[in-house]
Amino acid sequence: MADSFALELLDLSKRFGTHWALARLSYRLPLSCSLLLTGHNGSGKTTLLRLLATAIRPTLGQLRVLGFEAKTHTTDIRQNTALLSHANCLYEDLSAEQNLLLLARLLAKPASCVPPLLEQVGLLARKQNPVRQFSAGMRKRLAIARLLLKSPRLALLDEPFGELDPQGIAHMENLIRLLKNQGTTLILATHLVEQGLSLTEKRLHLNQGRIQEAS
Repeated sequence: MADSFALELLDLSKRFGTHWALARLSYRLPLSCSLLLTGHNGSGKTTLLRLLATAIRPTLGQLRVLGFEAKTHTTDIRQNTALLSHANCLYEDLSAEQNLLLLARLLAKPASCVPPLLEQVGLLARKQNPVRQFSAGMRKRLAIARLLLKSPRLALLDEPFGELDPQGIAHMENLIRLLKNQGTTLILATHLVEQGLSLTEKRLHLNQGRIQEAS
């Protein structure tokens, strides 16, 4: 489906019980653009990313992702979107290589694409090690490799710099730039505003579930 916007929100709202996590968000993000999503803990950043990934459904309002209406085209959105969240969704007892080979098989991609990805994220030397032996930073790099393997049109990154040392942050920045160079639309939620601003063109700042600043 051809569309000029990666993201369109119109009075988008999400309620959990009696609490409105998001209230009347309206915003549009062009395709192949990168968005920095900021706000204090509890501002609604993760809730918004989960809505965009169709992991949860809106309570009110309209949401279009990559030109698809979220309520009626969930499958289309999921096929073109990848979420890097706090839960890396890795198989702990499988090796790094086995994790990627399994996803490659599900995506009908050749096994030959796995070693270059492991090299890109700096895990080729550890490809036979089970994930349960990995540090938090190594798990995050493997999760990025999974995201790269999917080749999403839209990548949702929730605190990608969390639990990383300065070297790991620099490596993650390079991987994010790689995604951008591939034409992927990025939405990056982080507390490290300086790093985020260097990687994005637009910014959306949330405060108690509402848009406080947008560009």
